[in-house]
Amino acid sequence: MDYRKCAQEIYDLVGKRENLVSAAHCATRLRLVTNDNSKVNVKKLENVDGVKGVFSSNGQLQIILGTGTVNKVYEEFLSISGMTAATKADVKAAAAAKQPLPFRMVKALGDVFVPILPAIVAAGLIMGLLEGMTKIWPDMANSGTYQIFHLFSNAAFVFLPILVAVSAARVFGGNIFLGAVIGMIMVHTDLVNAWSVAGMIENGQAIPQADVWFGLYKINMTGYQGHVIPVIIAVWFMCFIEKKLHKIIPEMIDLFVTPLVTVLLTGYLTLTIFGPIFSKLEEWVLVGVQWLITIPWGIGAALAALVYPLTVICGIHHMYNTVEIGMISNTGLNTWMPIASSANFAQGAACFAVALKTKDKKFKSMALPSSFSAFLGITEPAIFGVNLRLMRPLICGMIGGAVGAAVGSVFGIGATAYGVTGLFGFLITTRFALQYAIMLAVSFAVAFILSWILHKDKTDEDDGSAEASEDTSEDSPALPEITCEKGKVYAPIKGNVIPSAKIPDETFAAGVLGEGIGIEPSQGIVYAPFDGEISSTTDTKHAIGVSSPDGMELLIHVGVNTVAMNGDGFELFCAEGDKVKAGQKLMTFDIEKIKSAGYSTTTAVLVTNSDDYSELDIKEGVCEPLDCVVTCKE
Repeated sequence: MDYRKCAQEIYDLVGKRENLVSAAHCATRLRLVTNDNSKVNVKKLENVDGVKGVFSSNGQLQIILGTGTVNKVYEEFLSISGMTAATKADVKAAAAAKQPLPFRMVKALGDVFVPILPAIVAAGLIMGLLEGMTKIWPDMANSGTYQIFHLFSNAAFVFLPILVAVSAARVFGGNIFLGAVIGMIMVHTDLVNAWSVAGMIENGQAIPQADVWFGLYKINMTGYQGHVIPVIIAVWFMCFIEKKLHKIIPEMIDLFVTPLVTVLLTGYLTLTIFGPIFSKLEEWVLVGVQWLITIPWGIGAALAALVYPLTVICGIHHMYNTVEIGMISNTGLNTWMPIASSANFAQGAACFAVALKTKDKKFKSMALPSSFSAFLGITEPAIFGVNLRLMRPLICGMIGGAVGAAVGSVFGIGATAYGVTGLFGFLITTRFALQYAIMLAVSFAVAFILSWILHKDKTDEDDGSAEASEDTSEDSPALPEITCEKGKVYAPIKGNVIPSAKIPDETFAAGVLGEGIGIEPSQGIVYAPFDGEISSTTDTKHAIGVSSPDGMELLIHVGVNTVAMNGDGFELFCAEGDKVKAGQKLMTFDIEKIKSAGYSTTTAVLVTNSDDYSELDIKEGVCEPLDCVVTCKE
């Protein structure tokens, strides 16, 4: 094909340079971010010679060209447009910047909290263990050992604004140490500890105040322990100012002037404007949430638990951390945690019912550990791997979570920390251990029974979502040498072979990239499927193109949407242009990481030039590496 002609037509039909923000490619697709999608002529794009499909996803315009072809068209596209090559991460960032503001705000909130969760979880577990031990040995509370471990348990909460500030500075692209300084200012010992204010008011003590902005008004000289939103707003502003100053301050004095002005301006605005305003807004949000979950008879809690799994699916559930921190700061009790715990436990129960009832051994081997993970508070494997695909278990879990949360609300259950749910939640709900156990039991029973009744194996229309048992060993066992035959594709992965139409991805299943098979892997190793040459690899290491001497072009694409993992869990042992022999190790991948990230591990093995063959004979069932799985007949 004429690659330049193809690139020129694509360039014209997407609105030319003025409508382009960024361009990159993966193994099969040209990935573009445009200023205005309405200027893209999708109908004509689909008819361009060489284009096999066009669709939009996550703010990106993705044009399917196929392995090998996409590289050449991309080079011509850059030449025509005058753009510079971008990585998929650049395109992803550009696409994210075009998302609606509320979406970006929630995503940023999650990005801030995810890195600091281990610290919060550790502190919360220590706190829960101490509470449990003092119930067994009351005198322990008077010991030096207790005092030391109590110090460990609340350190992360006392200095939470500093942790949040450092993480926020990283997310917003500022200096993390300047971010730490802003966090320290907000909890400085010269300010009255926020947790002491209520006691001072009860005792008739005056809160110290300071005149600000040349006497226009006064502020209370109180710290921001337990607050989150004011810290994030302050650090966002700090990063904005710092970046602007780096651009306008001469390099000779930038090292001194930029940090000085950034800290002075941000610090003053934080204590006089950002802190007072956004801490009050945060309190109002907290009051609203507490009102919702205290609606009589547990109705509010049930509604919150009902939608909780949907926010997990959307990836925005970390926003609840803000609510939980505020609850602990205000009352010492986190009443949101039982809602999340009920929702998570119920999803695990629904998945567990499927695991016990299904007769599909491969699906069972995936569903069972996924349910156990949900019981411990990690629901992504159960939700994405089982419940969402089958849908009925997801709905059953939502109902079970709602009923359990209602029970928990009636009992008035609360936790002393956050970041932990499920069975580990007993460690931070020691005051309500019996009630918490009843709540989990109710969530489990409702979700399990409903899922057991409603689940039916898809015997006639298996959607290919069952995945094989895991063996992520990267040790490459010795494989027998074979004599490759023309038109034959030998299994590159150990696992279960399914028709490509059953791969859980519309593009692969529709044969847009060619006909072939899917393999549900039981081992994380990819071998060369015949003697040939590596025609393409990806920066994200998840896909390989291989060409045979007789002209067959094969794409091995590990998992569905795994390009989003940016190479995490993948390792390549080949490069474009390498000559390979059948059975040679080309790649290793971590099955568990792919599943934990919420993606299917089903691997597409597609003959991208299948139109050159009259028929593809496919062998289904369990395969070992180098078993013949596809025969192409001319």
